[in-house]
Amino acid sequence: MSALRASRPDKDRSFARILRVTPRLPVTDLARTIGFYTEILGFRAGPPWPADRPTFIVLEQDDMSLQFYTGEFAGAEPTGHGTIYFEVSDVRAMHGALSGRLPIEWGPEVYWYGRREFAVRDPDSYLLIFSERTSDPPTCGPD
Repeated sequence: MSALRASRPDKDRSFARILRVTPRLPVTDLARTIGFYTEILGFRAGPPWPADRPTFIVLEQDDMSLQFYTGEFAGAEPTGHGTIYFEVSDVRAMHGALSGRLPIEWGPEVYWYGRREFAVRDPDSYLLIFSERTSDPPTCGPD
């Protein structure tokens, strides 16, 4: 149990329990983003909003979702400055499926903290890290 959780047990909480976190990220080209996440990563796209000139989309896979927006809503927010961390059931299989379709930034490597990980970038340069727990020995050390 983390120190934070130990210091704020549920019974003492004075606010609602947080059920999920969903990133909402600005992008430069919504159609390109939808294509990448649906065609390459297997997400399902919800209905774009507004229907006539979409500037917002929710993409879902299994029990997680990502939200992307563009246009005037993105304003001056920079795109591509962030990391999306995906915990997956089989990093090697995911790496094999993606390695022929887009450049791999690094990995897969087993890190000293007990995770096998690799990374790619989406069309807006967000770093996407795919990770799984492992008891395999590290293949690289802390930097």
